[in-house]
Amino acid sequence: MALDPETLDQLRDMIRRYVRERLVPMEAQVAEEDAIPDEVVQEMRDLGLFGLTIPEEYGGIGLNMSEEVQIAFELGYTSAAFRSLIGTNNGIGSQGIIIDGTEEQKQKYLPRLATGELIASFALTEPEAGSDAGSLKTTARKDGDYYVIRGTKRFITNGPRAGLFTVFARTDLSSTNAAGVSAFLVEAGTPGLSLGAIDKKMGQKGSYTCDVIFDDVRVHKDQIIGGVEGQGFKTAMKILDRGRLHISAICVGSAERIIHEALTYAIDRKQFGKPIAEQQLVQAMLADSQAEAYAARCMVEETARRRDAGQNVSQEAACAKMFASEMVGRVADRGVQIHGGAGYMQEYAVERFYRDVRLFRIYEGTTQIQQLVIARNMIKQAKAGM
Repeated sequence: MALDPETLDQLRDMIRRYVRERLVPMEAQVAEEDAIPDEVVQEMRDLGLFGLTIPEEYGGIGLNMSEEVQIAFELGYTSAAFRSLIGTNNGIGSQGIIIDGTEEQKQKYLPRLATGELIASFALTEPEAGSDAGSLKTTARKDGDYYVIRGTKRFITNGPRAGLFTVFARTDLSSTNAAGVSAFLVEAGTPGLSLGAIDKKMGQKGSYTCDVIFDDVRVHKDQIIGGVEGQGFKTAMKILDRGRLHISAICVGSAERIIHEALTYAIDRKQFGKPIAEQQLVQAMLADSQAEAYAARCMVEETARRRDAGQNVSQEAACAKMFASEMVGRVADRGVQIHGGAGYMQEYAVERFYRDVRLFRIYEGTTQIQQLVIARNMIKQAKAGM
């Protein structure tokens, strides 16, 4: 569904005010305590932020891709932990159900995901399977009307909070590639499901990841997404196209925040008798950052428009994810440099953003995976045209 322009503007303005007036002032506290306060979680529920992309008929707002990226630009302006909290419900944790789930699965889970009553998590990565998702070791052995899942998932975002896991496991035990992988909906509390310790990460404090361990977890066949075996990898790829665009938009929002912090500091900070913003080499860093952020914004908006028009945007989404995540790393580096010694101090936001944005080049597909996706698409298209 597409909102009318006035309604979208109202939603974007509301989220912008909430981000800048409520969340930005709380960033240091969240980083220090490694926790988002419970009252903020409830505020985000009350504002409908857990159901931004879930269809209206299931209690969400039903944003299309173009609308979603506009909201993601705003959410990227603050600490990544806030976005991460709601991100799985709006993205990889719900989209499998929305895209490929049965009507019964949608009715059962989407309304609770939309309100934030239930937190969703996407359990794909394993100790020996990340970028090579087709080499999953987690198995789901059929036992009558049930499947018995055994294996370990690693670095699972919102795992410690999750009430529902989308779990990818090998149902064809003789297969050695993605064709034998299925996607299951597994509820927290199911016997045999346990969690590892919360990971201690370089950045993104307040956003939790952990191992999720499946020790002979029994789930009914009705919990396979779409009710069909062997479709899990295809479902994952459909989800990741949208997820990569969302992360690209978050990178743009983060870059714009870093540029704001660097520009403000450069105007206020004086060296050699004048603000450093008047020094040409500082201006060059500001200008490069602004141009790159603008380029990434344009890529994201155009790719979102194409996706909403029904085009296959796997290559374009990979381009946007690769460029935007690498771009925000360069912008963060320049932001620290413009701050000088102050940029290395935790009292300045750029120090935290420098650490936080590093992860964007890794999850939802590393830069190197994006390069492979892009190049292989190029080769495929060239051969088709010969």
